[in-house]
Amino acid sequence: MQRAVATWRRVFRHGRTAVATALVVLVSVVVAAPAAAYPVDPDWAEPRTVFIPETGQSLDRLFLDLWRGNGGESTWGNPLTPEITLENGHVIQYFEYARFEYWPEGDANGNTVVLGDIGEALRPLSLDAQRESDARAFSTLDIRRQPATPKAEQAAWEPFASVDDIDFSDDASAYRQNTYRFVPETGHGVWGGFRDWWESSGEAGYLGNPLTEEYVVKGVSYQVFERGKLTWKEGQDIRLMPVGEMLVDRYTLDTSPMQQGDLPVYNEEIFIPPIAKPAAGSSPGPVDGAGKSIVISLSQQAMWAYEGSTLVDSIYVSTGREKFKTPTGLYAVNLKMKLDDMDGIIGGEEYDVPNVPDVMYFTDRGHAIHGAYWHDNFGTPMSHGCVNLPLWFATWLYDWAPMGTPVLVAG
Repeated sequence: MQRAVATWRRVFRHGRTAVATALVVLVSVVVAAPAAAYPVDPDWAEPRTVFIPETGQSLDRLFLDLWRGNGGESTWGNPLTPEITLENGHVIQYFEYARFEYWPEGDANGNTVVLGDIGEALRPLSLDAQRESDARAFSTLDIRRQPATPKAEQAAWEPFASVDDIDFSDDASAYRQNTYRFVPETGHGVWGGFRDWWESSGEAGYLGNPLTEEYVVKGVSYQVFERGKLTWKEGQDIRLMPVGEMLVDRYTLDTSPMQQGDLPVYNEEIFIPPIAKPAAGSSPGPVDGAGKSIVISLSQQAMWAYEGSTLVDSIYVSTGREKFKTPTGLYAVNLKMKLDDMDGIIGGEEYDVPNVPDVMYFTDRGHAIHGAYWHDNFGTPMSHGCVNLPLWFATWLYDWAPMGTPVLVAG
């Protein structure tokens, strides 16, 4: 296989560099919701089972955590089967490019969630009788219908004791020998583009170690690894073959779509905690007789926006710290600036904050309501006296509130 070392860089749809080397064996990976300083709904709970409409399958708990935490569909493909419980108590689920496994007793390292060595399932029957024993775990598999293994593939599975046992004399150039890397754990090596792809996707951490040498069948190059199989053809990019899908077909496993029921459709947005809203009943407003009014509570670090007596929206804010408390009283928006550079010295503290967005001044001493891009600790006093808002809410409020809008600041 004579190809440019950089060939793999143009494809990398599956098993790309984002897959960290830490994928060696993944144990009970927990994907926490993004840390958010902004108060979130205390009644919200992260979904533990989701529905994948592309294949009509569900993903649950530990398998969902592993899938989400390490690239999702772009790394593993989508689930093709439901969870399958084997006679030994292990639970497995097939994906396009992987098999996830749950071992209640844990492996040698104590890991309960591991990546299945699906490359081993490609080992020719004539080379490994254990392959037939493994196949019996699936009663629908008809071993007799498996295609004959080409001689080149048969030979590629034979391991070497050391790199000194490998004959490089048949190569037309020294390229293979110069780029060859022997992996003693399995007695095989990788070279050229396959080596680049393997190393840049996390080596054994993602694909596992090589189980074969590179071999060519009908002008197409292949190499099998513990957890996958690479292929390459002249004029095309290296790609990862969907071994999980191949095994599902070989074992004639049930891939019938399930009923979605009340399961949420997978989307990363459903794992973002909804923000908490200040209770309407705890507001000290609205301002009597006002068309629109803004009401702020320092004790609650909260804001309410009203049209007449109707609550339009509410949000948690950050007002002045103890040394720089936002003044209480009834004020009005007296100046609006879409962007403002704020600097000065207050109470011996110097500040210089450029491009503050959506600024609405409401006192004659420089106190303003505005967006804050430098923190997200809303619900806690943070400022030198201004009222800090999340950027998206500040933009909405700026457009909603005209000049002269009453601003009530309560203690």
